[in-house]
Amino acid sequence: MVDAAEHTMRVRRDGELLATVPVTAGARKTPTYNGRMVITEMLEVTRMNGRTVGFGGEYDIPDVPHAIRLTGSGTFLHGNYWADTGVFGGSNVSHGCVGLRDVKGGGADTPAGWFFDRSLVGDVVEVVNSQDRTVAPDNGLGGWNMNWTKWKAGTAVK
Repeated sequence: MVDAAEHTMRVRRDGELLATVPVTAGARKTPTYNGRMVITEMLEVTRMNGRTVGFGGEYDIPDVPHAIRLTGSGTFLHGNYWADTGVFGGSNVSHGCVGLRDVKGGGADTPAGWFFDRSLVGDVVEVVNSQDRTVAPDNGLGGWNMNWTKWKAGTAVK
């Protein structure tokens, strides 16, 4: 579970706490969605360009390591080597993604590499205490955020 206010991610497997990892989440003007998001894609390295998600030319990073897709609209949990290391566990500075400390090229011994190596497509990442709304059910596999009555009524496909 990512707690955007505490700047931490608690990683659990079968209910057991494996680690508490410092993170940076979305900044005040570009907060991270709250809610449960399902990992749908895992990329060792990818390019992230703000133009593809409505941020104009604010960023274009050709080699983002350990990129884990959480929504169809472009929310990722990913390695970050370009931010000051003090932001991890201390402040939220991203454009809506969840960032973990990493090194250029991606390091297996970094928090991002550690998490990437222990994750699978289909795992659920929950974000709490962000200033944004709950992720929409049709933005990725966000149906986890619907109540059972709405799910049964078929609103997930409308």
